[in-house]
Amino acid sequence: MADAPLLDIQGLTRTFPGVIANDKVSFSVGKGEIHALLGENGAGKSTLVKMIYGVMRPDSGTMTLDGEMYTPHKPSDARARGIGMVFQHFTLFEGLSVADNVALGMTGTGRNLTKDIVALAAAYGFTVDPHRLVGTLSVGERQRVEIIRVLLQKPRLIIMDEPTSVLTPQEVDVLFRTLRRIKSEGVSILYISHKLEEIRALCDRATILRAGKVVASCDPRQETAKGLAEMMIGGLLKPPERAKTAVGQVRLLLDGLQLKSDRPFGIDLKDVSLAVCAGEIFGIAGVAGNGQIELMEALIGETPIASPEQIKLDGHPVGGFGPQQRRQRGMSFVPEERLGHAAVPSMSLSDNTLLSGIERKQLARGGFLNLDAATAFAGEVVERFGVKTAGVAKAAGSLSGGNLQKFVVGREVLQAPKVLVVSQPTWGVDAGAAAAIHQSLIDLAAAGSAVLVISQDLDELLAISTQIAVIANGQLSSARPAGEITVEEIGRSMGGAAQANAPALAGV
Repeated sequence: MADAPLLDIQGLTRTFPGVIANDKVSFSVGKGEIHALLGENGAGKSTLVKMIYGVMRPDSGTMTLDGEMYTPHKPSDARARGIGMVFQHFTLFEGLSVADNVALGMTGTGRNLTKDIVALAAAYGFTVDPHRLVGTLSVGERQRVEIIRVLLQKPRLIIMDEPTSVLTPQEVDVLFRTLRRIKSEGVSILYISHKLEEIRALCDRATILRAGKVVASCDPRQETAKGLAEMMIGGLLKPPERAKTAVGQVRLLLDGLQLKSDRPFGIDLKDVSLAVCAGEIFGIAGVAGNGQIELMEALIGETPIASPEQIKLDGHPVGGFGPQQRRQRGMSFVPEERLGHAAVPSMSLSDNTLLSGIERKQLARGGFLNLDAATAFAGEVVERFGVKTAGVAKAAGSLSGGNLQKFVVGREVLQAPKVLVVSQPTWGVDAGAAAAIHQSLIDLAAAGSAVLVISQDLDELLAISTQIAVIANGQLSSARPAGEITVEEIGRSMGGAAQANAPALAGV
């Protein structure tokens, strides 16, 4: 790496009403360097990246790119100066081909994009068909399309936001080989992730934010994941503690669940069967787009199923009930999409408690809403789960993603449901918040609830689950005790090695 940095940031500050998102942030990214940007949810990473990419303007401070002043007013300015970005949630249109999606992100005309896509993919050791519809691609293939789209713009700096959150371990290996190849060609990478072991394996340097300020800079290869997490939170990180709990009766039973998806490029559920007992955390692993959304909607009651007998709660059929009826009988849900599904962005935190807790928390009385009770319940969630907010009257949409996730999980856990179904409980959540959420799920199971967790984070499932199954192409493998399988075995099953109902993740 050359001594002069590629990107140099000095005193960057950005404020919002009542909040200093970035407070005199200064750091630099070297040429040909993979630089990690770490911090808790709400630490200011998203705001900082948006200023680098031209989505927001700083209130004060300066940026230089390769020694020249850099003041992007919009993303196209950033791209014109050689800065590209691969977003956490892919910005691809499923109904268009790979080539058409790439063309949407390009400037200028006259290029043979089909030829360029094939040549670039081959140069980096993977295959991409320019004519395939994006909706038919796996998650790993879609990410490669995003990377190709950025690389075709010949960037000097690539920003990557949580790039491995939906990949199998095998796909992560492919991604890391690609990033190291990009680095060897002199391109810099600003890498944002909450997966600290990945940071240690991949990154050359790390800048750590806390409450909008730079609090540390280090070589992550010389630190432990626990040490990095403690720099982020400014204190000791307490790992989840699992108490020995006796397994009770079957609380949630799926018996040959069949469901035809009505989504474009959706996945049909095929004979899905499982049993979750009181005191258990049943983990379902799988690459995104293998039927998790359809399974969650069937469990919530948002999608009708053929036979009510295919879903049972404490031995009673509930498959014919809608979401509210299932809640009345003791089920709670945390869907994957926190904004718009688990919470209404424009409503206050206290009003958002009414969405699910109106009966079990007695938030209505005599046909009228009990707003004082809702305010008190929201305050309890905020306090018990360490939600960072200016108050329960604040809109849900004003919270950072991780803090809203803590609020949504807390709202459901504190209702002490018989069965809790949660999808992606710590997606995009920092290490401290993830540990708190994990402990709440463990404690809920220990109190006699049955917990079903759908997640793409294998470390998470292995840390909290009592048994794990894999969903692939709408089929569910037989469950296996979490202590008897490895990340690599689960990863191979996620890639399609295990067939539905094969004995104990057979084939791995």
